Amino acid sequence: MATKKNATRTAEIFRILDATYPNAECALHHSNAWELLVATILSAQCTDKRVNEVTPGLFAKYPTIRDFAAARQEVLAADIRSTGFFNNKAKSVIGAAKKILNDFGGEMPKTLEELVTVPGAARKTANVVLGTAFGIASGIVVDTHVQRIANRLGLTKNQDPVKIEQDLMKIVPRDHWILFSHQLIHFGRGICVARKPKCVECPLNSLCKSPDKTA
Repeated sequence: MATKKNATRTAEIFRILDATYPNAECALHHSNAWELLVATILSAQCTDKRVNEVTPGLFAKYPTIRDFAAARQEVLAADIRSTGFFNNKAKSVIGAAKKILNDFGGEMPKTLEELVTVPGAARKTANVVLGTAFGIASGIVVDTHVQRIANRLGLTKNQDPVKIEQDLMKIVPRDHWILFSHQLIHFGRGICVARKPKCVECPLNSLCKSPDKTA
């Protein structure tokens, strides 16, 4: 009985998210899969807003993967300084460009197994690129918003992103894997904000049993 009740509740959560965010998309601006990979690498410990301020000039200066591969690390680091952790990010981006040129003929790999071999593209980043750029549901992106909200809604009891993803993949229909993460990210930015969730405005209020609800 409890399992059936939980399944009904979970289905209602998905229904409300679909109604509230039917066309949720990745917030990182990009025109191709390579640009999305770069933007996602830069987004670590940085807001998407800041990344979107940096990337137009960056992609104008380095219009191709070859341009990034030929960049000097200290110069690229200076170009992306405002995103934080700029030395490591510059190293990852240049390494990614060289890897894609040398091992994949300059074409973005389209499998999770291949993409995670690219510097800077761990599982979360690979899922972002595959899902958003290619429509390939390789998994569910678990960023800080997804991690926090999945726990608040009782969709997982885990804190480790890999375990959270495994839990979500069991209950979220595969054809919703890509959209679901975008929905939770938008929900986390606009309503279920970390510091002060707007519970009174929340369309999921009646389904949420989080102990720190504000109403």
